[in-house]
Amino acid sequence: MAYLTKAPRGTADILPDESYKLRFIEKTTGDAAALFGFKEIRTPVFEHTELFQRGVGETTDVVQKEMYTFEDNGKRSVTLRPEGTAGTVRAFLEHGLFNEPLPQKYYYHTSCYRYEKPQAGRLREFHQFGVESFGTGEPAQDAEIISLAKHIFDLFGLSGIRLEINSIGCPVCRAEFQKALKTYFEGYKDQLCETCLGRLDRNPMRILDCKSPVCAEIAKGAPKVLDFLCEDCSAHFAAVQKYLTAMNIEFTVNPTIVRGLDYYTKTVFEFVAGGIGAQSTVCGGGRYDGLVEELGGAPTPACGFGMGIERLKLLLEAEGITFPEEKRLDIYIAPAKAEYSFEAMRLTDALRREGVTALTDVSARSLKAQMKFANKKNALFTLVLGDTEIETAKAKAKNMDTGEETEIDLRNITEEITGLLVRAMFGETEPNGTLSKLTLLNGGKN
Repeated sequence: MAYLTKAPRGTADILPDESYKLRFIEKTTGDAAALFGFKEIRTPVFEHTELFQRGVGETTDVVQKEMYTFEDNGKRSVTLRPEGTAGTVRAFLEHGLFNEPLPQKYYYHTSCYRYEKPQAGRLREFHQFGVESFGTGEPAQDAEIISLAKHIFDLFGLSGIRLEINSIGCPVCRAEFQKALKTYFEGYKDQLCETCLGRLDRNPMRILDCKSPVCAEIAKGAPKVLDFLCEDCSAHFAAVQKYLTAMNIEFTVNPTIVRGLDYYTKTVFEFVAGGIGAQSTVCGGGRYDGLVEELGGAPTPACGFGMGIERLKLLLEAEGITFPEEKRLDIYIAPAKAEYSFEAMRLTDALRREGVTALTDVSARSLKAQMKFANKKNALFTLVLGDTEIETAKAKAKNMDTGEETEIDLRNITEEITGLLVRAMFGETEPNGTLSKLTLLNGGKN
């Protein structure tokens, strides 16, 4: 029964030696979003299927091929979220957030689900950081969204990423572009893949996003969307570029970018990186001014982006970026006899309440086995409770790096151990000789 002990294809367990890296990424991205005025939102892992059919688009690969859709016990069709924007729009409408001062700006860390071929940086269950802004159609908001993504990459120290931008216009000017595309691609009907033949009548722009080498080669000669922009869309795109230039954000205009979801209008962009396998787009987004109305709300301009956490992690590793190490175990308290385990637990609990990472024996190990365990856990200090220590309420805390032993008063253990930790971390004490909880919880970084 191997299926009981093997994760489903396209999923992955995130073990402790990797999870701390994701926590670092999530904290960094979340803190950056907050710096730009975004607040966290969390939406359900599944939604009514129609939300994605209408929001993501019937002609997209996501809706046609990749969604995890099933019928629940109430005979309702529900779908595991394939992306984060549609659910955020639904929450924006359901809770009347459009009545709050605009723009409303949200960020999220979310798991997403798509049935597609697993590859480097993309699994069937993957994780995404995303931001959404509702309520302004100004190009300044597009530029701010892009600058947030750039700010995040700069925070991580990433250098091998390039920004590519495009405009796919509004429904009015895009209609003319779609007509020109259809005329062009009809001349290649005998060469297009089956999927693109289906797109030809419904949404020929989707053909530009096809991954088939044959279709991609044909698409190179297709009409360019920038040649069809109306005056308003052209001015909007020019203003976005001017804002980016003002912020010294380098970019390349790439007229082939259309993005894989139907809700985009005007500005679309991608941050692209090499060296992480087949999937090179680390972050993608743009403006989607019609989506709120499509899902039942009043016309509301909006824009945002999604950033793949797994891809970002691969990129950080590929560029040799060092992840902060997990906080070290501060102290292991070892009872020499079973009857001393109660006092060991009491002392351990007291230290934890002051922000000290502390362990004691919970497996009835011998003292020798406990010390081996403390070494494996890389404890900075160890403290043994034997007859003398219990009788005198005095014990020696041993620094496992230096071998230095310091006698402490067990009746004042929290102050004395935190003082030792300060000296071990900084070589000197703070004015009161103790370490704050915040400093301890951050591994010595206040």
